[in-house]
Amino acid sequence: MRKLQNRELGRKSLSQFRKSGKSPFIIVLDNIRSHSNVGSVFRTADAFLTESIYLCGITARPPHREIQKTALGATESVEWKYFKDTAEAVRELKSKGYRIVGIEQAEGSINLGDFTVESGTKYALIFGHEVNGVDQAIINECDYVVEIPQFGTKHSFNIAVSAGIVLWEMNKTSSPRPPSPRREGGV
Repeated sequence: MRKLQNRELGRKSLSQFRKSGKSPFIIVLDNIRSHSNVGSVFRTADAFLTESIYLCGITARPPHREIQKTALGATESVEWKYFKDTAEAVRELKSKGYRIVGIEQAEGSINLGDFTVESGTKYALIFGHEVNGVDQAIINECDYVVEIPQFGTKHSFNIAVSAGIVLWEMNKTSSPRPPSPRREGGV
């Protein structure tokens, strides 16, 4: 087994990324206070060809040195939009036909492994404040609340880790999925 060189990874150019079909997900960041977490979510969104990110409330916006440090340029590839209020973002997404999914621990939540991504349906995935989570008023507007199962002594994941787990799991079941670039080139 040999580690692949960067040139062998089949990475898209910025123009190829913009023209690529995107996954049926928009990420909504509800009052995220850490610039590093915001940058990490941008980087993860790029990796999963996420349609866009909605930055809400106190969530930091590009350009910012701390966001750029963890985003590694993903703020240039992933489209984003800012909303002063998360409820305003949710109203816009609902008007565009998105199903609203809060990622939170709540009564009646669906285990992430049991959530089914329906073909042809668009989803807005809401991730909340590092300490307080998704605001209750926003939970009240959700079509679904999905919970990531946890088994240790801590009751939460870092927001950037949560976004990676959820996007990985939901992209496994969404279709169509983009093919692996290395498989296309035969490497």
